[in-house]
Amino acid sequence: MAESGGVRKSMAKKYRIHLSPEEREQLQKIVKAGKAAASKRQRAQILLAADASKEGGELCDVDIARVLDVSVATVERTRCALCEYGLEVAVHGWPPHRKVPRTKLDGWAEAHLVAATCSPPPAGAARWTLRLLGDHLVGLGLVSSVSKPTIGRALKKTS
Repeated sequence: MAESGGVRKSMAKKYRIHLSPEEREQLQKIVKAGKAAASKRQRAQILLAADASKEGGELCDVDIARVLDVSVATVERTRCALCEYGLEVAVHGWPPHRKVPRTKLDGWAEAHLVAATCSPPPAGAARWTLRLLGDHLVGLGLVSSVSKPTIGRALKKTS
């Protein structure tokens, strides 16, 4: 069953939302408070519109996306986040401590890197190069592999 334009309108939803009165009240406070971040307000509006236990019933994802000017995928992701992870994650997103740093070099490896640059270069080399420094860290077993740009960024932070 397709709507004109190729968008599927009636599809069995995997995640149906039934908010408790407390959850609904909490979401309405976020929407009405003008100080919340736009993304949080938007996710709260999505969840309120997708609530199947409200008086008018739930809106379909296409209608919610059209009214709130978001993509259908955003509506689906927000609905999924509520069902799988709870209201806090669905509205506020993942806490910052869940985000993993993307650098390979930790403080210990950076300390060894700086110490190596202050020491004399290895035999047969006139000076330390980024490749030699990377090979040195791999030889010490501090990292399994490391690129020259990573070494350069770590050294740039220390100068």
